[in-house]
Parts: sequence; C-alpha cells; structure tokens
Amino acid sequence: MKLRNSALAALIVGVFTLAAPFYGPAIDARAATSQDDLDRDMKALAGAYSILQQNYADPISSEKAIYQGAIPGMLRTLDPHSSFLDPAEYQDMQRKQRAQYFGIGMLITMDGPKVIAMEPFPGSPAWKADLRRGDVITAVDGKDVTRKTSQDVADMLRGAKGTEVRVTVMRDGATAPVTVTVIRGGIETSLVDAFWVRPGIAYLKVSSFEAQNVARDVESALQKLGEDKVTGLILDLRENRGGLVTEAVALAGRFLKEGQIVVSHRGRAEKEQVFRAKSSPTASPNAQKYPIVVLVNGNSASASEIVTGALQDHDRALVMGETTFGKGLVQAQFPLSEGAALLLTIAHYYTPSGRLIQRDYSHKSFFDYYYAKRDGPQDQTDVKETDTGRKMFGGGGITPDEKYTPPKLTLFERRVLNSSVIFRFASTYFGPKKPELPSKDWTPDDALLARFKDYLHTNNFPFTDADFERDKKFVSDQIRDEFYFRAFDRKTAERAETLEDPEVAQAVQDLPKAQSLVAEALKLQTSRMR
Repeated sequence: MKLRNSALAALIVGVFTLAAPFYGPAIDARAATSQDDLDRDMKALAGAYSILQQNYADPISSEKAIYQGAIPGMLRTLDPHSSFLDPAEYQDMQRKQRAQYFGIGMLITMDGPKVIAMEPFPGSPAWKADLRRGDVITAVDGKDVTRKTSQDVADMLRGAKGTEVRVTVMRDGATAPVTVTVIRGGIETSLVDAFWVRPGIAYLKVSSFEAQNVARDVESALQKLGEDKVTGLILDLRENRGGLVTEAVALAGRFLKEGQIVVSHRGRAEKEQVFRAKSSPTASPNAQKYPIVVLVNGNSASASEIVTGALQDHDRALVMGETTFGKGLVQAQFPLSEGAALLLTIAHYYTPSGRLIQRDYSHKSFFDYYYAKRDGPQDQTDVKETDTGRKMFGGGGITPDEKYTPPKLTLFERRVLNSSVIFRFASTYFGPKKPELPSKDWTPDDALLARFKDYLHTNNFPFTDADFERDKKFVSDQIRDEFYFRAFDRKTAERAETLEDPEVAQAVQDLPKAQSLVAEALKLQTSRMR
C-alpha cells in the first residue's frame, strides 16, 4: 500500500528518525524489537490511510489527513504542549523569534469578514504612509482582498526590502477608498518597555520571550532610563506566555550573582542541563542591589515562570499577583520535510531550589488543563526552600509571595471589554481625519462621554443609565487609552493605563518588603563567606 504523496511518507518516518539523537542508546538496546514495532505500526497507519483514500465519501487532501489528522492526533496522546507546525506556522514562529522581517510594519486582524489595521508600528513604512488603526484593507496592489483572511493579506504585504506595495483602505466617514504606496523595509519589533512610575521607581514590562532580542532590548531600555538612578523596580510579567529559555536566563541572570542557578531541566533521554547567571557587561552594578517586585498572573507561563522562580528562590525579588500557569515542559524543535516541524517535549524545568514548575495534566482533559479554574491545593510533597529558608511548593506553577486578586469587573464593564464598541466609536469619532489630541495628559470630558453614551444607545448596546454612571471612570479610561493609541502609539496608551493600575501601585508599596528579602539574602551570603 503506497501513500500517494511520497513526501508525506518521508514526513511520517521523519518523526521517528529525527528523534533518534535524543534517544540514541535506548534505541540501540532495543533495536530489533523497536524496528519490528515500528514496521508494524507504520503498516497499520499506511493501511488506514489507503482505506480512507479509496473509500471515504469525499476526496481527501493528503496534507489535511497527515498535517491536521495523523501527526497532531499522535501528539495529543502525549502532553498539552507537544505540537506540530505546518510549514507556514513554522516559518511564522521563526520570523517571530528573529523579531525582524521585511514588510510594511503593521499588525492586522479580522473584524468579522473584514481585514483591519490594528497597529502601524511607530516609524515603520506603514506609519510613514499614514496607514491608521481602524483602516479596513480592501485591496493590495489592486487585487481585491475583501474575501481573504488576515494571514493571506499579511503574506501579500510582506516582500523584499525596497519594493513597493499599494494598499487600499476604507475609513469611517470617507466617501472614497484611500490608496497609498508603501516602500517595504526591515521591520524590527520589541517586546520590552521601561519608564518611571514614581521618582526612582522603574517599571519594566516584558510582554513575551518569543524573540531573540528580549535581553538586548531590556539592557537598552534600562540604560536609556538610567539604571544607576533606580531605587526599586517593578518587573511586569503578567500575560507573558513565555518563549525562548535563553532570553529568560539572560534576563533573570542580570539581576543575580555570577554563577547562581537560574533553571535546570532533565528528562528521560536528556541529561540534566543547568543554566547559570552570567554577568552582563553592559548592566549597571546597581542591577544586583535594588529591590524588585515581580508581577504575575494565571497567564504568566514557561519562560516567565523561569524568571519568576529564579528570582524568588534566590530571594532576589518579591513575587506578587496570582499563581502562574504552571507550564514547565521543555519543547525541542525537530524540523521535518517540506518545511514543517515538531515541537516535542523532551524534559521538565526546575527552579534553582528544585521545584517542578509543570502543573499536573494527567488526570484531566486538555480543555480543563488550559481553561478550568486553577485554585486547587498545593502539592505538599514537593516542598523546597529559598536561599534564606522560606518554604516554597512546586508542581503547580509559581505561587506568589503576596496574593493580589484584581477587582472584579461589573457586567457592563465586561461587555465593554469583550466587545469592540470603543474601537468602533473611535473610528467614528475621528473619521477620515488624522487622529490628534492636544497633549499626552488629555482625558475625555463630559461632552465626549455623553456622545459615547448616545453611541451605545444608537447601536443597541445593553446597559442602563445607572450602569453608565457607576462605571463612568472605567469608560473614561478605556476611551482615553484607545484615543492615545490612535493619536500617539500603543506604548503611550499602555503607559497611561499602567500609571493608574492599582496592582502596580500596590507593588510600589511592597518594595520595602522586597528590600528586606535582598538584605536577608545578602546577610546570609556574607556569613557563608566568613
């Protein structure tokens, strides 16, 4: 029985042969038996595939049967994080890791059937060509894209540096489409922002570790801020779902002593590997002295948990917020034929004290693993100690030193957040005019709030006058942030939001507690040296 696409046959075999370097000795020891098992299993798979091709009611795409069926199905029997990437997904992951590509520099997304511009990156070709947040993309180089996906349009917008692309958009209030010619350029993205939230108190936001320039951008941001003047740092890793372990190790390491363990990992076929702090030649000596409060929540995962666990275990930082996600599985990349790849779990991550980061997934569905409430009891069998002897529990993410539960939103607030009503209102408000605001301390006045209230009524948005009055401050802040995004940029909007974030304010108040941890750890280190 022969597969109709020989490349796909090679892909299936590749799953096993490329794993061999990780399992070398074990495979040799069971060579005959394993080969017999493999031959039998491959015949069964090929037989099932042949039956489908010959007898299924409708024609079957071989790519769909293998890429979306056989390989993902096999991986789903292992763990929640082993995954298969088709060629387009793998290419996109690599592009994100490089943090650089050639194109026009604009984030796009789907709004129902429409492809809309969400963010022209400051200074990018799209920004210079006056493409705007809220623009509906209708054509690229004269080709209609109204029935295409955002991924299709993104592929059309990318291209060689220096080449031209014509982008046609519709704007609220405009009587005709707007077409601009954009010269493609090199686009470099940053996942880091740093600024002062109080005199001497710096705020550092790292939104992801998926790019190879995170540690470099942290150094640059703190140098620009003036790290020698920092008396306390708020490190915000909320909603940071992880990325590259090398970037996490570099970030945590700059705040630790040379040689201190950041993280280790080990698995069935992987020898234990220990990652240690290395001094950064560009970091200020002050980086190892000032107190740190790390902010985390239930969506802080993987690489962000590595950073958090290392700083907590060495008593270098106070951790505040919610228990983190608990993703401590190590995925290695295995490139396959036709440009696809496997992300296969090969080991588990452990904090410096030996705590297991990974949450149990063996007694629940993957849906529950990802979405069910995670406030269960701690694993009392996995208890370790920080450098100064504080007890910490493993096996369920990183538990914060100080819990912080964000205030619950009202039903009206949730409806506003979960809809695009403020996004659409901003498009209507600015219309075809270039969005402008008088200053970066602008706030909506009563007249604008009344106009927004009328807009809600016109669009049959469910609320009462009492809802609006009770949550007027929330509404005002959301409108301010959206208008800042359009008139200035995303970072300006996020900074305005951060400065009024009650959790950030609480973190500032907790810096003396973080200082006590640092002092206690230093005292212990000094006594050991004696």
